Amino acid sequence: MEATTPGPLAAGLLEREDVRRALAEHDFASTFALIKKYSGLSQNRIASACHLTPGKVSAIINGQQQVTSFDVICRISDGLRIPGRLLGLAPRDWETRPGQEDALPQMEGERPSTEDEVPWRPDATVDLAVKLTRSDLVMDRRAATRALAGAAITGTTLLDPLEGWLQPAGAAARPRRRGRLGPREVEELEFTARAFRAWDHKYGGGLRRKAVLGQLSEVAAHLDEHQTPQVEQRLYQVMAQLAGTAATMAWDTGFQRRAQNYYLLALRASHAGGDMVLGANVLAGMARQMLYRDQPRDALELIRLAQDGARHVAGPRVRAMLHTREAWAYAAMGRTAAFRRTTDQAAEALTDAKPGEEPHWITYFDEAELAGTTGGRLLDLARHNPKQHAEAAATEIRHALAKRGLEAGRSHALDRIGLAQCRFLLGDVRGAVEETHRAVDAARATRSSRVRAQLGDLYPYTVGNSAARPVREARDRIRDLLST
Repeated sequence: MEATTPGPLAAGLLEREDVRRALAEHDFASTFALIKKYSGLSQNRIASACHLTPGKVSAIINGQQQVTSFDVICRISDGLRIPGRLLGLAPRDWETRPGQEDALPQMEGERPSTEDEVPWRPDATVDLAVKLTRSDLVMDRRAATRALAGAAITGTTLLDPLEGWLQPAGAAARPRRRGRLGPREVEELEFTARAFRAWDHKYGGGLRRKAVLGQLSEVAAHLDEHQTPQVEQRLYQVMAQLAGTAATMAWDTGFQRRAQNYYLLALRASHAGGDMVLGANVLAGMARQMLYRDQPRDALELIRLAQDGARHVAGPRVRAMLHTREAWAYAAMGRTAAFRRTTDQAAEALTDAKPGEEPHWITYFDEAELAGTTGGRLLDLARHNPKQHAEAAATEIRHALAKRGLEAGRSHALDRIGLAQCRFLLGDVRGAVEETHRAVDAARATRSSRVRAQLGDLYPYTVGNSAARPVREARDRIRDLLST
């Protein structure tokens, strides 16, 4: 092992042929046994280094459990300082940047603000936008590493301050400088916000995140001037849309806390702009983040807040979308009957949708999106009861794939991954392998960390001592993509 990346393993251990073979085959029973034998590490020491329980390590060594999670493989690599190439991974951060960054200062704007710190006033919203974009636009690699470690807040810390969204916006002192924006300039900003949103929906990832932040910073500067009331209202709505896109891009890049901060900014901007429907959409995005973080009760509270605020102004597509988020939370809580009830409500609301009657940002929610979302939730249920739910999940996902096609980008890739899991759960190995190859092809066309995370969830289905050659080949393709 290189001197610049010291670890707990004995010098020369990783040069042994038996160790290298065990690592290449992901045979962690042999790997851990060899580490115990030649490095003198106890099971407790291995467990601590890899963030596993001692019981888990014992079960792996005894052959009672296999390591199939891509995330766990990465933790083993990082904890024991095993170079990524020996495990089929890309070079790990510590291989090229050996110094640890435990003492990094917290980024400005990284800690979510409480209601007392950022009151529900338009001027406070502008100040928050300035702080967030300033810190993000100058983010270097050290700051980015720190931001990646930031976990989204949950529970009352998140939920209680959001009650202010239901109240009228507080009064604010007028800016001193006179603004000169007119309707045409605002239309250009609205068009740009819409274009960024469409690009993110198609490709995912954070490739254009800095461009979105730059535009968001410009809008904040315009709002720091004295605009006409009509221009000011539209600018806040543009800010909300840009902040929402910045949130999804940050999330797609792995910055969970940053994403949450931009969601909070988007909610405050929609509030300042008097757009309760857009605010409800932001809350739905926050709920989806909570669902991905295994916090269904928080998600349900966020959706109920959105429904309360937009009850009398939301159109059928927005109502349908909110019902699907509600159904998602129920599915995550194992409440199958409530899931079916709210899914039916979503389908019923969608039948009333008519072209051109709702904001552009909700037009994506159509029959295909409903089918894809429903299929994904049925897949969640199928993991616990494949016989009852797997075929229904596959049917819904196939319907979504047929309706929205390749242009959906990130959603298309997620559908492909979900369908592959359905085939594995149904015992259709041949069909599962075919769908896995399609899923990998679709995932390569996106930059979304959410897609990669879902692909990592597919990986365990391809692992096993009795896996046939086609399954192993599919597994290798997943591993190659996740390692790049």
